[in-house]
Amino acid sequence: MTTKDDRPRAALIDAIDAELPQTQCGKCGQPGCLPYAEAIVDGETINRCPPGGDTTVARLAALTGRATLPLAEPAQSPLAAVIREAECIGCTKCLQACPVDAILGAAKRMHTVIVDECTGCELCVAPCPVDCIDLLPHPAWQAAESEHKRDAYLARRAEQGRRRHRARQQRLAREARERRLERQKRLLRQRPGAGSAAGPGLQRRRQLAVKAAEQALRRTRQQLAHAERQGEASTIEAARGQVDSASRLLDEARKALEGAKRS
Repeated sequence: MTTKDDRPRAALIDAIDAELPQTQCGKCGQPGCLPYAEAIVDGETINRCPPGGDTTVARLAALTGRATLPLAEPAQSPLAAVIREAECIGCTKCLQACPVDAILGAAKRMHTVIVDECTGCELCVAPCPVDCIDLLPHPAWQAAESEHKRDAYLARRAEQGRRRHRARQQRLAREARERRLERQKRLLRQRPGAGSAAGPGLQRRRQLAVKAAEQALRRTRQQLAHAERQGEASTIEAARGQVDSASRLLDEARKALEGAKRS
């Protein structure tokens, strides 16, 4: 390592991530640009980003003090996904695959791409069961008539891609927490049926519910700590709400367990 690498790990990861195009395409072998930045710090090569091209390789080489390398795959110009809407069957598979939530639609309804938000990652293409998604040169890139305008477009795409990907990850984490809490609430609402053992069997279920609620509370507290480190007010507020919900659920689980012990 050179002296350029002798900085705190988190700072180096952030610096590398800032140089990546934020398409979140996974062509580097990682599930997004930030994981690739982390992998580079851990020793991964710097030439695995086709959307970034040779320019990104050169910037990463200067940043890390490593030698430049030829791209592992051909460079890729900015693209945008376009759904042939008349052929769309509304399966939602592309919505689930999009890393930046740039596709609108609902089950059994036509889907459409928000072109201005699309990073051209291509991840929506393979899941489509009717092959109705095309990848075309991004119109904003084609409209950029000078190097300055192209650089401005790439900077805007990177900022937007990072922000939308982060928002999607937060949404998925929030929805997963909510599903876990709902499952735990259903477990608490269960009542022994006619003829069932209301003693040891019920008590065991209540013990499992308490354990699950304790785990949920730990996870929500971890999410809150992460949000506070990020300093995003809306995320902090949402995380605090999740902590409050998990705390109430744990209180209910403990009361239900005490009731089972007395029965």
